[in-house]
Amino acid sequence: MITKNASPARGTKDILPKEAQLRSWAVSRILETYTKHGFSQIEVPIIESIEWLTGGVGGENEKLLFKILKRGEKLDLANVKSEDELCDLALRFDLTVPLTRYFANNQSQLPTPFKAIQIGPVFRAERPQKGRFRQFTQCDIDILGEPSYLGEIELIAASAEALTALSLHGFEIKINDRQALESFSGHLGIEKSRSAEFFIILDKLDKVGIDGVAKELAAKSFELAAIDRAAELLQRLEEGMEPLEFFAETGVDAEVLSRLDRINSFSQDLGGATFSSVLDPTVVRGMGYYTGTVFEVSYPGWSSSIAGGGRYDKMLERYGKDSPAVGFSLGFERILAILLEKPEAVQGIAQRYVTILFGENEELKPVFELATFWREAGYSVSLRHRRPKLGNQLKRLESEADLSRRSGDFFGVIIYGEDEEPREI
Repeated sequence: MITKNASPARGTKDILPKEAQLRSWAVSRILETYTKHGFSQIEVPIIESIEWLTGGVGGENEKLLFKILKRGEKLDLANVKSEDELCDLALRFDLTVPLTRYFANNQSQLPTPFKAIQIGPVFRAERPQKGRFRQFTQCDIDILGEPSYLGEIELIAASAEALTALSLHGFEIKINDRQALESFSGHLGIEKSRSAEFFIILDKLDKVGIDGVAKELAAKSFELAAIDRAAELLQRLEEGMEPLEFFAETGVDAEVLSRLDRINSFSQDLGGATFSSVLDPTVVRGMGYYTGTVFEVSYPGWSSSIAGGGRYDKMLERYGKDSPAVGFSLGFERILAILLEKPEAVQGIAQRYVTILFGENEELKPVFELATFWREAGYSVSLRHRRPKLGNQLKRLESEADLSRRSGDFFGVIIYGEDEEPREI
C-alpha cells in the first residue's frame, strides 16, 4: 500500500488544540477592545478579481498572488497567449485592498466615517521560512472617511490598548510620513520616478545597516553623491540626531511636521509607562498605496515589527470614489509566536478540563447528567470508557495533560462511581 505524505502543503501549518485555543482567546480580546472603540467587524471574500488586486497598489505583494484558473468555457487553452489570459481571480494577499473594493461597493449602506475590523486569512506565494507562511492571519482596523490626524490617533489608541489586552508591554510605536520620505528622496537629488525604488531599499535599513543600504543603492545605479549624502544623514541619525532636525534639514513641509509632532506627542502621553512612541524618519512600510502617515510597532527581542499601518488617501480613486482612509494592522502571527513563548503572561486563558471515566455497561443518562453538572461549574468535560488497565489509562491522560499544562490549565479525572469531584492528574 502506498502511504501518502500527511504533512500540510508547503508554507502552511496545522494548528494544534492549545494554539487554536490561544488564537481564539487573542481574537476575542482584540475584538472586545476594538469594538469598545467604535469599530464594526466585517468580512470580505478571500477571492477577488485579479484586476482589483493588481495595478501597483500592493507593491511587491502583487508578485506573490495565488492566481485561480478560469473555469469551463472561459478557459480556452488552445488560444492562450499569456498567463494573464489564463486567470481571472486570485486569493487576497492582504485585507486593505479588498476593503477598499468593499467600501466602494457598499458605501451607501455604511456610516461616515466608517470604522472597520477584519480578522482573517491572507495568502502570499512566497518562499516559506521560519515565521513566514503562505497562509497566515491578518488583523486590521481601518477608518474610511476621516481626513484629519484624528484617524491616526484613534488607530494608535485602540491598537495600543489591544496589544496591552494581549499582555504585551514595553512596545514602541515608530511614526513617519510618506511625504517626509519624499522630501528626503528629493533632498538627495533622486528623481521622483525612482523614489519608490529608493524607499524599498531604505526599508531594509534595520536588516542590512547603513553600509548594506549604500551597497544596494550603488548596485541599482543611484548617483554616488546621493548615496553618500544618504549615508551621512542616516549615520547622524544613528548617532543621536533629533528626528525633527532631520526632517527640517531634508526640507519636510511645516504642515507635515506639525501633524507628525501632534500624533507623536499624543502617543507619548497615552503610552506612559506601558509603551513608548518616537518619530523615526527611516520607517517606510512596503505597500505602495501609502500616501501620508506611516507607523510600525517594535517589541523587545523581536527584529521584525509586530504591527504597522498608515494613511492611504488615494486608493479609492481607482473605484471612482474620493475618500480618505487610514489603517492599522496587528501582526497576528508574530504576536501569537510571542504569546506561545510566554504563556505565563497570558491572563484569562487558563482552562479547567476534566475527563469522566465510566464502564461500557453503565447507564448513559446519569453519566451525562454528571457531565452537565461539571460543565455548568465551568469545566470542559470529556467522556471516555474506563479501560481494564486503569493505571495505563491514567498515565496516558497525564501525558496528554503535560502537553498543554504550561498555561496554568487544570486537568482532572472523575472515575464514575468512585469520585465525587475531579482529582488532578
